Amino acid sequence: MADDSYSHEEDNNEEEELDQTSFKSVKDAVLFAIDISNSMLTPRPSPDPQKHRDESPASAALKCAYHLMQQRIISNPHDMIGVLLYGTKSSKFYDESEESRGDLSYPHCYLYTDLDIPSALEVKQLRSLASPEDGDSEVHQVLQASEEPVSMANVLFCANQIFTSKAPNFLSRRLFVVTDNDNPHADNKALRSAATVRARDLYDLGVNIELFPISQPDHEFDTSKFYDASYQSSSDVKDLTDDQQDIIYKTSPSDGDAPAYLRPDTNTATAKGDGLSLLNSLLSSINSRSVPRRSLFSNVPLEIGPGFKISVNGYLLLKKQEPSRSCFVWQGGETPQIAKGVTTLTSDDTAQAVEKTVIRKAYKFGGEQVSFTAEEQQALRNFGDPVIRIIGFKPLSALPIWANVKHPSFIYPSEEDYIGSTRVFSALHQKLLDSEKLALVWFIPRKNGSPALAAMVAGAEKVDDNGVQKYPPGMWIIPLPFADDVRQNPESTVQRAADHVNDAMRDVIRQLQLPKAIYEPSKYPNPSLQWHYRILQAIALDEDAPEAPEDKTVPKYRQIHKRSGDYILKWADELKLQANNMFGGRDTTSTLVKRGAKAEPAAAHPSKRAKVEGGTSVVEAEMRRFYEQGTISKLTLPVLKEFLHMHGRANAGRKADLVDRVEQYFEQKF
Repeated sequence: MADDSYSHEEDNNEEEELDQTSFKSVKDAVLFAIDISNSMLTPRPSPDPQKHRDESPASAALKCAYHLMQQRIISNPHDMIGVLLYGTKSSKFYDESEESRGDLSYPHCYLYTDLDIPSALEVKQLRSLASPEDGDSEVHQVLQASEEPVSMANVLFCANQIFTSKAPNFLSRRLFVVTDNDNPHADNKALRSAATVRARDLYDLGVNIELFPISQPDHEFDTSKFYDASYQSSSDVKDLTDDQQDIIYKTSPSDGDAPAYLRPDTNTATAKGDGLSLLNSLLSSINSRSVPRRSLFSNVPLEIGPGFKISVNGYLLLKKQEPSRSCFVWQGGETPQIAKGVTTLTSDDTAQAVEKTVIRKAYKFGGEQVSFTAEEQQALRNFGDPVIRIIGFKPLSALPIWANVKHPSFIYPSEEDYIGSTRVFSALHQKLLDSEKLALVWFIPRKNGSPALAAMVAGAEKVDDNGVQKYPPGMWIIPLPFADDVRQNPESTVQRAADHVNDAMRDVIRQLQLPKAIYEPSKYPNPSLQWHYRILQAIALDEDAPEAPEDKTVPKYRQIHKRSGDYILKWADELKLQANNMFGGRDTTSTLVKRGAKAEPAAAHPSKRAKVEGGTSVVEAEMRRFYEQGTISKLTLPVLKEFLHMHGRANAGRKADLVDRVEQYFEQKF
């Protein structure tokens, strides 16, 4: 059994390494295209005098780009981020082949930060642009709106040149467009047609365009006027004419007959209202789409019945974030340098290097080591091809909360292997939601992966207060624990409190309820992890080291005392009164006996634990009476442990052992 558990653990470690490798292999290139117009530069005051904070849409967008760059420089050091300002009075564009050619080719386009891995200097410059100081003439010159309208075709073509020159081989390339103008070419059909052609070129290049619309105070952003296209995949764009095409093609299932609830909402504005809500909503919207969807496993068949399969992709949406070292740094020279480590296997006897071809893995069995070749070991781990096979269906109530012991996988349909997978997946998803059932599945995520029984649960779409999607609709694969993973809870011997004590505590809990009775983990970041990132940021950006970490998990004691202090004191009085009745009153005998056991009638005793004749306490006298009646086994475990502790005897072990020790005590004494 030990060898089996060891091999199972080794498989899990290998799978975890594969997971991390697959996540690190995909690099992301993000280019912010921020509209710099008079309406975007106009601050929006807050109507709340206590939270007065003027914020313009352009400033909020620049702060979002700065926050994203600040996060990626540590968490994803190989990703590229750039900032392109369009609609500016001045123009600037740099290319590798030519020194400067922005003024002639791309008017009113200002490439403030080139698409590259962010450096400390670029982060500082973007921070100064997002939060300029008084009298900063350079920032004021950059953030000047053009008097004449900018051509969106030039903006998209400029982005095309940036992606082509800086990130030609990236699998994930995205253009974030932040604007409050829903129809930039309302009266010019030629400019609109040119913009659609440039957008089609970007999609042919593999660049996804993400729109972050901002509604004006007196006008709701309407995406259908210029940006929004019908639900078409990028492969169907070529079949449309220029009049039918728009700028943004949403990432959606390619099956046009799929139910509408699997489709994203295209007419939801990112932000509107005052400056504070504008910044918060724009931050949440960009963070929700800041990380590309990187599949954990791709095109795995979902077998609904014999010969009935569809294809799905798996994603890891929930995972504990920990500090990870991406490289080693050698600081022995004048400047720090990245060190490359080399691992060599050597023999203990000869100290010579050992090739990997002569190494064989072995397992201990019966005191001996049984070795296997690489082919034999691979055959031992092969439990079949990757598959998600539905075995049966159960009600959701059959899945206890403690059954979720591993990271759940999120699956979504794919049309690559089986056409029509989205329609079937949507029908199954809707049926499981309506019926409140789960599917029991046989789950093998990848080749040579360990099989597991899992629960496939349908999850509905969840959005935040700003209407931004937090969790997409789809299926969750929850691996179920084996019998060896489940441990039985010890027998409870705690006496339950009275109803009036529970009612008093219920009032305390009501006063400590979170807003909307929902716990949001994103609002309480890990203080040690944030402190680690804060120190790295201070070193990289040459900032002052912080004095103390900000811990949002520390309870707000003053607010707790203000809201529930009186209720807590009331509950303490009720608890003290019950304790006096249980251990200090005349009903002490009945409290020593287990619930459900019949207590023998007891004679009247004094209310206090005073000394009686012979120096014997009331508790010992009562215990002696139980000994004479042969009912010590009916007493609770805490009472037996307390009695043995008072008389200097061991109180650890099972209940039967404690009963024997109490009986031995009275046998030796009397």
